[in-house]
Amino acid sequence: MRAVPIRANKETRGTGLEYLLDVRDLRVYFAQPGAASREAAPLRAVDGVSFHVGRGDVLGIVGESGCGKSVTCLSILRLVQSPPGIYAGGEINFDGMDTLTMDKHQLRALRGSRISMIFQEPMAALNPVFTVGQQLCEAIRLHKRISKPEIEALAMDMLRQVRIPDARRVFDSYAYTLSGGLRQRALIAMALSCDPDLIIADEPTTALDVTIQSKIMALLRKLREETGMAVILVSHDLSLVSESADDILVMYSGRVCEYAPVAEIVKNPLHPYTLGLIESRPSGKERDGRLRAIPGAVPSLSDRPEGCPFHPRCDRASARCRAELPPDVALPGGHMVSCWQYAT
Repeated sequence: MRAVPIRANKETRGTGLEYLLDVRDLRVYFAQPGAASREAAPLRAVDGVSFHVGRGDVLGIVGESGCGKSVTCLSILRLVQSPPGIYAGGEINFDGMDTLTMDKHQLRALRGSRISMIFQEPMAALNPVFTVGQQLCEAIRLHKRISKPEIEALAMDMLRQVRIPDARRVFDSYAYTLSGGLRQRALIAMALSCDPDLIIADEPTTALDVTIQSKIMALLRKLREETGMAVILVSHDLSLVSESADDILVMYSGRVCEYAPVAEIVKNPLHPYTLGLIESRPSGKERDGRLRAIPGAVPSLSDRPEGCPFHPRCDRASARCRAELPPDVALPGGHMVSCWQYAT
């Protein structure tokens, strides 16, 4: 493991290379399938998303399924298949390089080396016909010029570093013979194997029981402290993210509705959607044992409403909310909200 770098002071960071990752006005669309839809407008999966991640920082991206979280993260590594995906605009600047303009050789060198991704379903991410050890060694071989014995020794060391007690057994095992928790730890070991500067963890605790979820999140926090890597943590669970993140980005229907330091989001949520996510969390104080739910559902990409996309589910919606898309409003404390309530 490398030494922990000194983190930049958030108050002194500005623009450019002071951010490890700087995403600006990202737009990712999907062409509608079928001959009858060729002339139809593309579906706006990610529609003007901007955020940044400092070196060693943790950004939480939160929202319900279908809000554009995973597409946003896949776009950082240009993993959205094109077609049907369309990179319609924006910039993704990683350490001064725009990944949207990289050629395939540059992308191959970046993926898994400087930016790694932990996918939400280990059984889909791990190949069932190769052992965990074979896949881990292959990931290392692609990015490090070291001998075969050194590769295997490093692979074993990575399995131990993610707190797998019987590393040799897991190294020699196929993914389908392991528990969900061990498969997820194996994926984390693979993601860390080449000392990345940034880890993207897309729903890393999906389908795991509560006890294992807690252990996986504690592991990620510990590894972040030990390595100094930056992390993008994607989840639908605001409680889970708020325990680890420095900043939180709340997404809804492909757009950013709120973006602020974690303390601001938790103590002073501004957007009605963020407030709904917070109030729907179990607190032990629910009336009649019932959680407060947000009515309705996230609209489909082909049926996004006019104006603010959240207005059909919002009890504060005005006529303006129904007709016009709200602007991004910058407020004190590094707080950004996209809501007409705060626009002057």
